[in-house]
Amino acid sequence: MEEKLPEDLANLSELDEKSLLEVLTGRFTQNLIYTYIGDILVAINPFKYLSIYEKEVSERYKCHEKKSLPPHIFAVADRAYQSMLGRLATGPKNQCIVISGESGAGKTESTKLLLRHIMELCKANSQLEQQILQVNPLLEAFGNAQTVMNDNSSRFGKYIQLRFQNSSVKGAKINEYLLEKSRVVHQDEGEQNFHIFYFMLAGISMEDKEIYGLLDPTRYRYLNGRFGQEDVVQAWRVKYAEVCNAMDMVGFEEQEKVDMMTILAGILSLGNITFETTDSDALKVSEASRGWLKATAGQFGVQEEDLLKSLTCTTSVTRGEAIQRLHNQQQAEDARDSIAKVAYGRVFGWIVSKINELLAPKVDCDVELNEIGILDIFGFENFAVNRFEQLCINLANEQLQYFFNHHIFLMEQKEYKEEGITWETISFKDNKPILDLFLTKPIGILSLLDEQSAFPQATDRDFVDKLNSKFKTAPNFEVVRNHTPLFTIVHYAGKVQYNASGFLEKNRDTIPANIRELFINSVTPLLSVLFAATISRTGTLMPRKAKLQVADDNFNSTRKQSVGAQFKHSLAVLMEKMFAAGPHFVRCIKPNRSKQPDQLDSKLVMDQLRYNGLMETIRIRRDGFSWRPAFKEFAERFVCSCVSILNSTELSGWKCGSCRLFFKYWHQEDLARLLERLGRAALVIQKNYRARICRRRYLSLLAEIWRQRQAQREREEREEEERRRQQLEDERKRRLELEQENLRPASPPVPLPRKKKPEPRPRSVLSTVPKAVHLVPVPRPRSKLFEATPFDNELNENVHLDASLMLQPIDEERMKEKHLKKTNTIRWFRETQVRKLTRDGSFPSWFHGMITRRQAEDLLIDKPLGCFLVRVGQSREGYTLTFRGADRCRHYMVEMQSNGKYVILGEDRAHSSLTDLVQYHTQVGIKPFMELLTLPCGQMCDQEPDYEELKAFTSSSSSSAVVEHPAEDQDMDTGSHKVHLQMQRLFLPPGGSSNPESHKPPVLKRISDRRRRVEAAQMEHKDDDPTRESRPFPRLYPSIRLAMREIQQIQQVQTHRGYTPCPNTHTYGLCT
Repeated sequence: MEEKLPEDLANLSELDEKSLLEVLTGRFTQNLIYTYIGDILVAINPFKYLSIYEKEVSERYKCHEKKSLPPHIFAVADRAYQSMLGRLATGPKNQCIVISGESGAGKTESTKLLLRHIMELCKANSQLEQQILQVNPLLEAFGNAQTVMNDNSSRFGKYIQLRFQNSSVKGAKINEYLLEKSRVVHQDEGEQNFHIFYFMLAGISMEDKEIYGLLDPTRYRYLNGRFGQEDVVQAWRVKYAEVCNAMDMVGFEEQEKVDMMTILAGILSLGNITFETTDSDALKVSEASRGWLKATAGQFGVQEEDLLKSLTCTTSVTRGEAIQRLHNQQQAEDARDSIAKVAYGRVFGWIVSKINELLAPKVDCDVELNEIGILDIFGFENFAVNRFEQLCINLANEQLQYFFNHHIFLMEQKEYKEEGITWETISFKDNKPILDLFLTKPIGILSLLDEQSAFPQATDRDFVDKLNSKFKTAPNFEVVRNHTPLFTIVHYAGKVQYNASGFLEKNRDTIPANIRELFINSVTPLLSVLFAATISRTGTLMPRKAKLQVADDNFNSTRKQSVGAQFKHSLAVLMEKMFAAGPHFVRCIKPNRSKQPDQLDSKLVMDQLRYNGLMETIRIRRDGFSWRPAFKEFAERFVCSCVSILNSTELSGWKCGSCRLFFKYWHQEDLARLLERLGRAALVIQKNYRARICRRRYLSLLAEIWRQRQAQREREEREEEERRRQQLEDERKRRLELEQENLRPASPPVPLPRKKKPEPRPRSVLSTVPKAVHLVPVPRPRSKLFEATPFDNELNENVHLDASLMLQPIDEERMKEKHLKKTNTIRWFRETQVRKLTRDGSFPSWFHGMITRRQAEDLLIDKPLGCFLVRVGQSREGYTLTFRGADRCRHYMVEMQSNGKYVILGEDRAHSSLTDLVQYHTQVGIKPFMELLTLPCGQMCDQEPDYEELKAFTSSSSSSAVVEHPAEDQDMDTGSHKVHLQMQRLFLPPGGSSNPESHKPPVLKRISDRRRRVEAAQMEHKDDDPTRESRPFPRLYPSIRLAMREIQQIQQVQTHRGYTPCPNTHTYGLCT
C-alpha cells in the first residue's frame, strides 16, 4: 500500500530541504504531479500523458471545496473564476494567474488546461468558447519552436485577458511580447525554425505546393536543409490540419489565409537567394539562385528588379537628392535576412491583431466587464550561447520573480509591521538590485544599449566596454576578459554569460525606407497592410489601410523606439495590470533535462526549488496570513460587525490589526463555506416564511370566497322567494282578467292576417367549420442544451388544442416581429445559400427547406436510429440539424461564421460547406453524445422529393415558365433557371403567386428576367464542372509557376553535372 503523502507542503511537520524533496519525489513516483503550498500550486512536468484531465475530472472540480479533492490545475482555474465572481468571501475583482518556471517545465500545457477549464465553468452554449480555445494551437504554430531544452518552447510571451459579463465570457484579448524573430534566419545546432514552416511543408497538398511555390523542404537554407522522419512528418501533417481549422474557427478569411501562406513561402524562397561579385565589384544574384529571386518576387507580389535593388543597395535622400549606396556581400545578406525577420514578425503581429479584432467583446462600451488574465511567458534560459533574446527573456523572468516576492514577502510582511502583528521576519532573496541593473535610467543596461544604438558607428564591443566600466563593481555583474564581446549577469536563477554580438543591430531593428516602400506597393494586400502598419510603444502591430504613396507619417517617429525600450514599456504595462488584480501562482518544475518520463533529477529539482524561493514560501504560507482584508471591505461583504461575525464562528488563528483583519490561507474558504451555509439557511427561512404567508393568504382568500358564496346563496334564495311571490301575484291578476273577460259581451270574428311565403333559411356558419380542426401542438421552450426537451403533449396528430386557447388575444407586435425574422431568413437563404447548397439543380436528400421543429420530429418519429435532416432556421440566419436519437430527437444548431464556414454549436471544427459538415459527422460523432449521422431523411420516395416546392426545383423544365416568358426570351430559359424558381417556390407563402415579380411593369420584368437567367446560366456552367470550385490564389501565381520551373531546371542541370545546392552555405557548389 502506497504511503499517504501530504497534499499541502505548508502542513509539513519538519520543514527542511530533505523532507520537502522527499515529499515531491514520492508524489511524483505515484503520478501525483500537483502539490499545494497553501494557495500556491507546484506542478512537475510528467513528460507523459496522464488520465487526470478527462471530462469527468473537470466536472468534479466545478465549484468544489479545496479540501475535498486532491491538488489540481483545474482547482486553480476554479478558484480564480469564483474569486472573479466574488463568491469566495470577497467582492468581485479582476484576477490573474501567473505561470512561471524554466523552459520545458510545462507552462504552455498548463495554460491550455487553465483555459479549457475556465471555458467549461462559464459555458453558455455559444461558439465564442470554442474560438478562444482555438487561439492557443494557432499561436503555438507561429510562435513556438523546438530548442535543445524543449520540443515546444514558446519563443514569445503572451498575456491572455478573458473578459466576462456576470458569469459568461464575452471576449478575449491577446498581448504578445518579444517574438524571437532571429530564429527565422538562424537556428543553433539541435534546434528548429518555427513550427509553422514544418507543418506547412508537411501538410500542404502537391497541388497547393505548386500554387504557393514550395519545393522539397531540404532545399531551404532557413530550415538548415533538414526535415523530419516519416512518423514526425505525419504528426506535422495532422498539426497543419489543426492550424487551418483553428484559423477557420476563429474567423480568418480564405484570401487572408492564402496571402499569409504565400508570404511564408516567400520567406523560405528569400533565404535561398545568394550573391556574387562582378568584375566591377558590384553585386549580382548568383545564377543558381536567379529562380529563387523570381519566386520570391512573385510570392511577395513585387517586381523582380525592385526586389533586387532593395537587396543590393540603399537609397537615401539628402537635400532632395536621392543617393544610392551599393552593398557588399555581407550587407546584402543582412538585408535579405532583415526582410525575412521583419516580414515574419509582422505576420505574427497581424495574426494577434486579427484574433483580438475577431474576439473583441460585442457589448456596449458602458458595460463593465470583469477579467481573468493568464500569463504564459518564456521560461528562464541559459544556453551555450546566449544572445539578445535570452537577455530579454531572463529580464522578464526577473520581473515575474520580483512580482512573486513582492506579493508573497514584501507586501505581506510590511503590513504585519504596520498593523502591529507579532511576526518574526522571514528573509528571502530579493532580486530588486538585478532589476535596477537592467532598468535604471540613465545608466541601466537597457539605457546604455539604447545610447550605443543611437550612434551609427558604435559596435557591440563598445557596448560591452561601456558595461564593464559602469558595472565592474556591481555585485550582480561580472566582467569577462575575452576578444569576443561577452559579459555575465548573476540572475536569481544563476549566472548567465551573454554574447553581445548583434545586440546593437537587434535593438535597432530598423527597416530601410526603400524596402518599406517596396512592400507597401505590393499587389499582395496583406503584405501591403503589414508594412503600412504602425508599431505602438509596447511593440504591438497596429494595422491600417495601406497607402501607395510613402508619406512622412508617424511610422518613423514610432519606429525610432528601440526593441529594448518597447519591451521595457510592455513589461511595465503588464505589471500594472497584474498588481491591480488578485494573483494566483502556478510554479512549474522540470524533473530532468533529458525530457524523459518517470525520471526525477534531485539536484535539478532542488536547484529550482531554491532559486524560486519555495522554502521561504512554505514558511510564510504556514506561519503568515495570506488574506488581509480591510475592515470596510470585510464589513461590506458580510454586512455586519467584523469581530462579532468572527466570534460567532469556530475560526481560530486569525488576528485583528489596527485597520485590517489577518487570516490564514484556508480561512477564506472556511468563511465562504459558512457564508454558503448561511445562504442556504436563509433560503430555508425565506421558503418557510413565504409558505406561511402564502398559506395565511390562501386561508383568508378561502374564507372570503366562502363568505361571498354564502352571501351569494342567501341573495339567490331571496331573489327566488321574490320571484315566486311575483309569479303568484301575476297568476292572481291573470285569473281576475279572465273572469272579467268572460263577463264581457261577445264580438264578431276578425279575419286573421295573411301569412307570408316562407323564405329559405340562411346556411349555418358552423356548417362550414370542420368537426375537428387539426392544430399543431405547442412545444415547450427550447432547452439551452443541445439535447431537445420532450414536448408537453404527445406526438399524435389527433391531439388538438383547447378551444379556449383560440380565444386568447394575439400579440400583433410579436407576430409582426416573427414574420420579419422569417422574411429576413428567407432573403438570407436566397441571396447567400442557394448556390452553395444546390448541386446539378437539386438539393441534397437530407435538406428539407424551412420546416418547423415539430414537422422535423414528425418526419423522424418512425425512422431508424441515426436518421437526420437539415432545415433552415425560421428566426435566425442559420440551419438546424435534427437527429433521431435513441430516446428522442435532438436539434443541433448550425451557425455560419463571418468567413462563410459552417460550425455545429459546441463543436471545435469548421467546415467549408454543409455537405462537408454532414460527411464529416458520418464518421465523427457530434458532441456531447458522440452520435453518428447514418441515414439521411429523404423524401417519401427515393426518386423525387415529395414536397411540392422541392419537386418544382428539380424539374428540368416547367411548362408554366414557358408560358410566363415571351417567345423572344425562351432561348435564354435554360435549366439553370430552375434554381431561382425553386427558391421562390420553396419559401412561397400559402396562396401566394408563383411569380414574385408579377407586380413589376412588363419592361422591368423582362429586363430582370433576362439578367437573372444570364446569371443562372453562368452558375449552372460552374456547377456542371465540380472540379472548378472557386478558390483564392496568390496574386502573381503565373510568375510563381514560371520561377518554380526555372529552379527545377537549374537543379536538374546541377544534378547532371554532379553539383547540388548546399543549404548551409551561402553559395552553390560541390557538396562533399
